[in-house]
Amino acid sequence: MANYKEHLKHINTFIFDYDGVLTDGSVITTNAGESFRISNVKDGYALQLASKKGYKVAVISGATSESMMHRMKALQITDVFLGVENKQKVFHEYLKANDLQPAQVLYMGDDIPDYEVMLEAGISTCPADAAEEIKSVAKYISHFNGGKGCARDVIEQVLKVQGKWMNDDAYHW
Repeated sequence: MANYKEHLKHINTFIFDYDGVLTDGSVITTNAGESFRISNVKDGYALQLASKKGYKVAVISGATSESMMHRMKALQITDVFLGVENKQKVFHEYLKANDLQPAQVLYMGDDIPDYEVMLEAGISTCPADAAEEIKSVAKYISHFNGGKGCARDVIEQVLKVQGKWMNDDAYHW
């Protein structure tokens, strides 16, 4: 993990798991069966900013919920893959469809289904409260927990290294 920042200058794509990364992993389910998750506005700001600056931003999640799609649409994140059984397969398809190399991708996951993708991504990252198996393969472990600013943390680091943080377009949604 010591020199992971050297690789941030090559990142042009962010891929995130949803539950446990963009949320704290808690799910509230109503009697009608609708599931709700709590997300962080600072993560949301960073996600939309990265997208606005031309970075590819994607979500690959095993979960599926209308509220998840609504949140990503509000942030103008269009590459959203929900109900995914095999994240590695979707990861490979996404790279091919977008003519990307793994070295261009920063991936953030928190649990066992993210493991294989994390082994392949150029920069594998995780929240502070990720599963131990995930921490063991992460090149960077955020100081923030899932849903508590970990996505903002890694996006901000990449944008700072690339000189794209706090530019004129940073002040508006």
